Amino acid sequence: MWNIESLDLDAYLARIGHDRVAPSPEALRSLHRAHVLAIPFENIDVILGTHPGISLEAIQAKLVGRQRGGYCYEHALLFGAALEQLGFDVVRRVARVQPHKAGPRTHALLKVGVAGEEFLADVGFGAGQLYPTPLKDGVVVDQAGWDHRLTQDGDVWTLSKQTPEGWIPQHASNDEPVRPIDYEVYHHYVSTHPHSPFTGRPVVMRVAEGEVRRLVGNTLTTEHPNTPPTERSVPPADLPEVLASLDVVLSDEEIDRLRLV
Repeated sequence: MWNIESLDLDAYLARIGHDRVAPSPEALRSLHRAHVLAIPFENIDVILGTHPGISLEAIQAKLVGRQRGGYCYEHALLFGAALEQLGFDVVRRVARVQPHKAGPRTHALLKVGVAGEEFLADVGFGAGQLYPTPLKDGVVVDQAGWDHRLTQDGDVWTLSKQTPEGWIPQHASNDEPVRPIDYEVYHHYVSTHPHSPFTGRPVVMRVAEGEVRRLVGNTLTTEHPNTPPTERSVPPADLPEVLASLDVVLSDEEIDRLRLV
């Protein structure tokens, strides 16, 4: 159903700088971290109107071949295919973003089984999740310096982030079956609807241990744990340098079109 055999696993592993490994919880944690550190979260092709779609072939050509980034559908489908080829059990999920508000059910993530344990693998949630989260009620995972907690209510699992204002829900998901056509529909909304957060301005996010960087529109925000974030405006002339610092390298033509946006 998910066409995982079309993925060139060796090329993907080279992209994230990781060896081929046997399935284990430790291997999942290492692969998850390597993927997030190597492949940016970004929506530039959506802004430019050149998004190639979310077939695994298109995702591989973009994120692996062109060494670009993408958003949740691209990340989740690529990572899920790699995990399945390596021998992990993978279930595709959809989550409702900001479930305590009017958030849409449009986020793609994975449930991964290995060695009798289950985890949420969430490599495409912006700059939020560096590591997989054990699927256990009340578990807290340090994600690069920010605590995240997973809680269960019936069949719904909610991921929350610890903030000065308390635990803020990030997304909620369950095991309702997901088909490729569902991801296509959600991708179409996210990449075309005028109310989507990804159609009106560039969004590029990177996470490392103790640091999160976000370019949203023309504002670059840098965060470290337990300190106020810093912001700076990015003029059009600085776009190539700032994007490159976030591991997004565009052609001159793409930069010119992005400046117009």
